Amino acid sequence: MQVKELGHAVLYVHDIQRSSAFYRDVLGWTPIANPDPRFPAAAFSSGRTHHELLLIEVGEDAQELQQGRHVGLYHLGIKIGDSDDELREALATCREKRVAVIGLSDHTVSHSLYVSDPDGNELELYIDVPGVDWKSNPAAVMAPTRPLAL
Repeated sequence: MQVKELGHAVLYVHDIQRSSAFYRDVLGWTPIANPDPRFPAAAFSSGRTHHELLLIEVGEDAQELQQGRHVGLYHLGIKIGDSDDELREALATCREKRVAVIGLSDHTVSHSLYVSDPDGNELELYIDVPGVDWKSNPAAVMAPTRPLAL
């Protein structure tokens, strides 16, 4: 067996309407299926495949995400463009919409903006740095992280 690509992510959320609005209105995902009262879930796609993100409502009384160091998912990386201008635009949108901004990082191969969704899931919104040839220099992928000033 050989993995061909990472196909999609599924997140449990407290409130399907609130989370759908975040992923649609803040991040610009295209909804492909709206919540059904019999199965409160919503699917989104960027057009690359049938769905890249599925949200499933588990209710307000569901256990919160663990904080601090723990085993499990750390964050989702979402490519939002190919230039720092697009990252600046994303940062401005997040600030305008009062999205929790966690940080900015220069990873040599990518520049990243870290934010939290309404349920506290961490998202890395990133661009690939033009001209960095990570295929010829795979060590660049593990280069030390540096602060990013936009």
